[in-house]
Amino acid sequence: MESFDSPAQALASFERFYGDTVCPGSAPMTATEREAAEARASLGTPTAEPEPHTPEPEIVPAYTADPGDHDAILDEFLDANSDWEKWRTWSDDTTNAIHESQTLRIERVHEAHPREIAWTVAAYETPVSDRLWHLTATGSTPAPVLQTLLDLLANGDGWDIPLGSPAAKKNVTTATKPLTEAGWTHTVDGRWLRWTHPSNDTGVQFDAFAAQRPDSLLPTWTMWAGPSIDQPTWALRASPSAPALMIADLAEVLALHTSNHLRTAPRRAVLRTTTPPPGIPAAPAQSSGRSL
Repeated sequence: MESFDSPAQALASFERFYGDTVCPGSAPMTATEREAAEARASLGTPTAEPEPHTPEPEIVPAYTADPGDHDAILDEFLDANSDWEKWRTWSDDTTNAIHESQTLRIERVHEAHPREIAWTVAAYETPVSDRLWHLTATGSTPAPVLQTLLDLLANGDGWDIPLGSPAAKKNVTTATKPLTEAGWTHTVDGRWLRWTHPSNDTGVQFDAFAAQRPDSLLPTWTMWAGPSIDQPTWALRASPSAPALMIADLAEVLALHTSNHLRTAPRRAVLRTTTPPPGIPAAPAQSSGRSL
């Protein structure tokens, strides 16, 4: 047996005798190890479960926006505002919601056609006085616009500035400022002032003739989306004395959510109708309690 004075001498001797038979790397697998490796490979690696896909809200033209669940929107509004009460009627087709002051009222027609009037909001000076102003919305009105309207009813800020006041011109400017700032096209066609999105499928119209007649059945304001104002997919209409700030807030949400698009669910098919705005009955004398 050789003895060495240093590790270097030992490595040199090993290389001299065995250098031709030594291969770098790990030792080759034995037959048993090879069989085990082949068995593991045949089983394969379990496929990871894919993460659930959350679809992004679809961006669609404003006039094709799905209105959402209007009944659910009304129920949420009533649940969040205890000063509003739901009143039962003789028919399940309609729900009346009345503010505790009995000077603000909502009529909701549940099975209205998408282009028929499904909502009527009315304001009164006293519970037994004539109607001061009213606003209607069709059954296909998009949820963001409708929710803004109900939020305004809950807050009621600035409603002491009716559009039918002597400062009507200033009020029109106030109401349409969000549209002007959003770059909508302003045109004048006789008695009608119009603000239209560049796509021409969303707009707001002011009828100067109707604004001069507080008792007129013609709407002073029309907010719409669709092929044209004469054939709207949905429309919201307000009477002459509707509050300027309410119209301005609705115009603002329309301008913000349109850029001609609303983030919403896919469209529902709709048809056109020309049903006139219904009136809202006086507050019922008795209630059978609020529905849940």
